[in-house]
Order: sequence, then structure tokens, then C-alpha cells
Amino acid sequence: MNVVFLGGGRITSAMLAGLQLAKTKHRLVVHDRNPAKLRQLKKTYAIVVEPDLKKAVRQAGLLLIAVRPDSVEELLRAIGPANRPLLAVSLAAGVPLRVLRRIAGAPVRWVRAMPSPVCRSRGGLTALTFPRSSSRTPSQNSQEKKDRKFVRDFFASLGQVLEIPESKFDAFTVTYSCSHGYHALAALAECAQEAGLDRETALLASAHALADGIIAWREGSDSLDSLLEEAATPGGIAATAASAMDAAGYRRAVRNGVAAGLRRARANSRV
Repeated sequence: MNVVFLGGGRITSAMLAGLQLAKTKHRLVVHDRNPAKLRQLKKTYAIVVEPDLKKAVRQAGLLLIAVRPDSVEELLRAIGPANRPLLAVSLAAGVPLRVLRRIAGAPVRWVRAMPSPVCRSRGGLTALTFPRSSSRTPSQNSQEKKDRKFVRDFFASLGQVLEIPESKFDAFTVTYSCSHGYHALAALAECAQEAGLDRETALLASAHALADGIIAWREGSDSLDSLLEEAATPGGIAATAASAMDAAGYRRAVRNGVAAGLRRARANSRV
């Protein structure tokens, strides 16, 4: 099948890397307005590039909308009305299915997906949300089931897949980003350097502090509360550090960040 990406940015690059690792059998095609970006993608991933937007769409078996949320409407209007049934997946954060349907109209069958850039190593997490079933005939119901299976299998080649209702999609988008881990790693390593470690040692220690604990929770059977209790002995160094972080507003800062992200996602829904 021809899988066509509209947009050759970071998430497209990450997905192409992951699909290459997965040895996908799909023919991968990328459209972007930037010729230099297309040349680089073709050189890096040996995929097909198509500078012409409408030609790209015409050959799509699966269409992936991989542009910024504020560019979605312009892109879809440039494509124009679909003249055949088409399965399309939007990767645009915050743009709901109702908006996509309003702009593109029938006969496009829409799905939303939110993959992580970590999918480049096939270790990411992708959330999917499908429209509520509106099937009136057995053939429509059969098509919906086929779409769901195909999309799930496609993203499963890049890592774990989670299906959630669209009402929870924005909260997931704000929460799951690997940027939280990178942000925490950068902050902890910087503070470790200020405490006297060289940068390489500070990054190594900080990375183990974050990654090892998370892996232990994911792969083990102990609860997060019990692991916290085990790692931070009352009156010890770890417990003292955690207590000081909380007193300085650690949880408040995270809460404020999540709230700001939700506001941004909801603003996108008004595209």
C-alpha cells in the first residue's frame, strides 16, 4: 500500500526511521513544499518524494496529515474535495475529528493519532482515536473494522498503541510527550554540574536516575508508591532532596505546565 505523508517535518522523519527499522512493506511517499527537505528525506530514508500535493494525495492508500495544527485547514483546502473514499490519519495536535470532517467532508474516513518522536527507535507510544460508529449497513461496519485494524497494526510497528476516546486526547497529548523526560534530564544534569560533577558524569547519573526508576516500575509488579518508599529512606539524602523539590513548587510547576499545554491544545481545536 502507498502510505503518503503530507509534511516532511520532525514527526515524519521519526516515523520513517521507525518504519525503516520495522522493514515495512508499504511504499512510503512524502510531500512537502520545501524541496531541500524532500531531498534530505529521500537521501536519508530512500523513500519516494512527490513535490506535487494533488499527485501525492491521488496515490495514497493511507494519508497522513503531518503538518502543524495551524496549517491543517490551508493544506486540506489546497487538496480540495476528495473524489474517492480515502483513509486519512491526522497527527495534528488538538485538531478534533469534527473540524477535520468539516473542512475535508466526505468521503474521507478520519482517524487521529499522536505518535511520539521516540517511534524512530520503535519504542514509542501512539494514542489513537476513531470516530464513533455511524454504520448503517454491514458493508460500512466491515469497512470501519478494517480501518481500525489497519491503523492499529500500522502504528504498532512503531511501538505500543493505546486507543482512547477523543475527549481525553488533549490530556494525553500534554502528558505523554518525551519532552518531559528530556526537560527533566537537562534540569537535573545542570544542577548536578553546579554541584561539582563534569557534564558527562552529570548526564550519565541523571539519565540513570530517571530511566532506571521508570524501567523498574514498567517492568516490575511493585506499585509506584512502594518504589518511592524503597528509593527514598525517611531522613535520607533522596527523601530530603525530594522534599525540598516539593517545597519549592515542583508539583505546582508540573501542574501549571500541563494546564498551559491543555490551553494550547484547545486553541488548536478552533482552527
